[in-house]
Amino acid sequence: MILHAETALLPEGWARDVRIVVEEGRIASVSPGAVPEGLAHGCLLPAPVNLHSHTFQRAMAGLTEARTAGQDSFWTWRALMYRFLERLSPEDVQAIAAQAMVEMAESGFSAVCEFHYLHHPVGGGTYADPAEMSARIAAAAGETGLGLTHLPVIYEQGGVDGRALAGGQLRFGATPEVYAQVLEGAGRALANMPDAVLGVAPHSLRAVSQNTLARVAGMVPGGPVHIHIAEQVAEVAEVQAAWGARPVDWAVKNLPLDRRWCMIHATQMTAEETAALARTGAVAGLCPITEANLGDGIFDAPGWLAAGGAFGVGSDSNIRISLAEELRLLEYSQRLNLKARAVLADSRSTGRFLWEGAARGGAQAAGRAGGAIAVGQWADLLALDTGDLRLEGLAGDQLLDAFLFAGRDGLVTDLWSAGRHIVREGRHIAREAVETRFRATMRRLREAL
Repeated sequence: MILHAETALLPEGWARDVRIVVEEGRIASVSPGAVPEGLAHGCLLPAPVNLHSHTFQRAMAGLTEARTAGQDSFWTWRALMYRFLERLSPEDVQAIAAQAMVEMAESGFSAVCEFHYLHHPVGGGTYADPAEMSARIAAAAGETGLGLTHLPVIYEQGGVDGRALAGGQLRFGATPEVYAQVLEGAGRALANMPDAVLGVAPHSLRAVSQNTLARVAGMVPGGPVHIHIAEQVAEVAEVQAAWGARPVDWAVKNLPLDRRWCMIHATQMTAEETAALARTGAVAGLCPITEANLGDGIFDAPGWLAAGGAFGVGSDSNIRISLAEELRLLEYSQRLNLKARAVLADSRSTGRFLWEGAARGGAQAAGRAGGAIAVGQWADLLALDTGDLRLEGLAGDQLLDAFLFAGRDGLVTDLWSAGRHIVREGRHIAREAVETRFRATMRRLREAL
């Protein structure tokens, strides 16, 4: 496959008349100043990875916005989520995941890190294949063509005190022995997907024993390791009371943190913790839309970046799936917090800084050869509609700024994931079939609520 772009964002900066040759899903050559040949596009960008998602929660979007008794919080939202889980079958999970993946691709994500903790039937136990639900996620990725880093979650206990799981948590629970079976089955499900990656995900410090935390990085040698960390004030207090240290402080001192790790949220850190965690090389997995929706707090982006930290963005609860809005809200939350503008800009504009940082950090977190339009990387690319009035006459950094801060949904005209051309003229190639199945699933689920 040969692509031509009037302008493209390369690792060294913007270039014109760029010819990109793709072979077996990877970029074989990149030639600026080339004579137009092949499919022509106004602007090509490296397409970032969605580094944190729970696809099944896409079905809950908009259903948890009414106030319950007392002050609503993450914890009251979680209680509602557990009740919703009682209705989801494996078929439902595949239908919901496929719809979420279609929407991710149309918004500009080339791949997803699926933080997958819904393993078991209602009430606990296991399916005949303990990895049944992981196989459903892999099937959704297969039918949509979206790249997948699959992260089966180990969830052992109901709190730092080791209390037993109860209610909706029983669908998550796994001893190390059961978890090993899930990982083995997940590996089989991904075996025929050339760009798929398998990693591990201890859910959080409160949900996994210290003994398991000490072992987790070796469960998939070389694979990504993702964990929720320091998301909520109550979580920080619980860990500190039980272990004598705040979550990030404890993790930095007791876990083998390095570039394989992705620390999700990390919205409750001191300045010292922020700098120490950034220096480990781990990626900060930020989900600004979900963090705002749940009232988590604001990530200290300036402190993190000052310490050399890497970052990426994800859609987490999938209440709204929009790559541009995740990046926009990341910057806007900093502006509101600091009462300043262009907080995350450097010599590059804000939009370009955010885009390049998220592309690099997302690829690192996914264990995926991507994040840049460069030889040897997966051909994870997106094309923008440069003919749209919001982008008319713009080029370079200003084009990216307009897309992220003044754009609208639908400006991504085409997207390739490892060379698979899955979005064309703004629509995913499988949207009609996936959407029809999703609608039927949602009608049945909502009738049962």
